[in-house]
Amino acid sequence: MKNYIKFNMNESLQPKIFIIILNFNGQDVLAQCLSSVYQSDYLNFEVVVVDNNSSDGSLEQAMKSFSRVHFIKNSENFGFSKGNNVGIRWALEKFADYVLVLNNDAVIDKAALSELVRAMQKNESAGIASPVIFSANNSSVWFAGGNVDWHKMRAYHVYKIKSDAPYSSEYISGCAMFIKKDVFKKIGIFDERFFLYYEDADFSMRTKKADFDLIIVPSAHIKHLEQSNKKNKLKIYWLVLSGLMFFYTYSPNKLWLFLYLRLRKIKNFCDRIFSRNENASIVHRAYVDYGKISK
Repeated sequence: MKNYIKFNMNESLQPKIFIIILNFNGQDVLAQCLSSVYQSDYLNFEVVVVDNNSSDGSLEQAMKSFSRVHFIKNSENFGFSKGNNVGIRWALEKFADYVLVLNNDAVIDKAALSELVRAMQKNESAGIASPVIFSANNSSVWFAGGNVDWHKMRAYHVYKIKSDAPYSSEYISGCAMFIKKDVFKKIGIFDERFFLYYEDADFSMRTKKADFDLIIVPSAHIKHLEQSNKKNKLKIYWLVLSGLMFFYTYSPNKLWLFLYLRLRKIKNFCDRIFSRNENASIVHRAYVDYGKISK
């Protein structure tokens, strides 16, 4: 017998979930994501697609195929934090109990929503929960927890499921963040300084500082199609720029951070001068831009 609170399948008695799906040129993935959501065995949810001014017809296609979805179109590409915040504000105004921030290139398992709610009801101190996220072909784990290496200035995924029961994580991936409404009441929404990447780590850190727990729910599964791999150059730039903002905000040892970053910049200089590495130029631009916004 499973050790969790008995879950009532009467829709009127279920907590209300709003699923926020941020879309930007997701023609190859958005329909598959939405289809999976509507196959859920959970009943009391609504879906909000926030479109960041897509140009590939993905929004129009979804509007024709999914009449139950609420659609919000932004006037430009606001990035991850600001784009999702549009949907989160809307959901909270509609009295959401939970908000699931879900990537448009994610496909959720039929039981995922039910398992996430069960875990949150059982773990009252939990503020954010994550399913276990598998790679596109389900052959490997993409995210089973997150850790932060403060010395090497990087956040990384844990690829091993630690137990059958929910367990703690240092941060939760923005691919699928199941967030209790009380978290928003206490800490607010995503920090819009983060256009792309590390906004999830920042939100996780603020959630923990507000005395909420972060948990991984092994019984909840989703699959990540990883659309972001198609945009490697932009990915490198935003990982560096957002990483600098995150680590300068939260690093427990600012002196080490200063010294380590100096070494990184020397290496970057050598890479640009001697190896003519294109990625080194992208990293350098991120360093320069961070210097401008941090003044």
